[in-house]
Amino acid sequence: MSLLKLAHISAFYGQSQALFDVHLDIDDGEVVALMGRNGMGKSTTVKIICRMLRNRGGSVVFGGQDMADWPAHKAARAGIGLVPEGRRCFADLTVHENLIAAARPGDWDFAAVAALFPRLKERRDQKSGTLSGGEQQMLAIGRALMTNPRLLVLDEATEGLAPVVRQEIWAAIARLKAETGMAIIVVDKSLKELGKVADKAVILEKGTSVWSGDFAALTPDLTDRYLGV
Repeated sequence: MSLLKLAHISAFYGQSQALFDVHLDIDDGEVVALMGRNGMGKSTTVKIICRMLRNRGGSVVFGGQDMADWPAHKAARAGIGLVPEGRRCFADLTVHENLIAAARPGDWDFAAVAALFPRLKERRDQKSGTLSGGEQQMLAIGRALMTNPRLLVLDEATEGLAPVVRQEIWAAIARLKAETGMAIIVVDKSLKELGKVADKAVILEKGTSVWSGDFAALTPDLTDRYLGV
């Protein structure tokens, strides 16, 4: 049975329709790449999954439960961990305070996060607003992990980072896939890096799912048609 299933999703911002017919299916332990050009509905789909935006049509089911009336905090408590676009760390809180702010019991604690990102241990008592962009991204991922999620959603987790930091983030994602049973949705543009971790891909075009399947089945024709500039 699917861990998360989105079917026939439509969504609006006021009177403006952003999603028309989105489908997404992910099982425990799978990594799914959510792809598409800018403005095609990826971040809106993330908001639907995390219940920060209500879908007007279709269904969202997580762990066998209909999420239609769930507020965002219930989705988080049920096991959906979000690493938001733009990181959104609490600038005036220390690294440790950011990490424990929404922590829930489980395998992911400060020691586990510090093992994944040793720099966070070094910066434990430093305010997050003084961290580099890459360190803040590690902190945002660590904060989501400390909610001990069943599903981790990474929205543009490598955007705007230096190449060496991007590689650290990708290595962490690969480690999460190899060492945990966590399902992961990754929104990113790097086909090369996604190809190393993703099992499946879903491509959005103008708020509609236009292709889904095994990542290995993505052809140059498909990527040129839906992902090219």
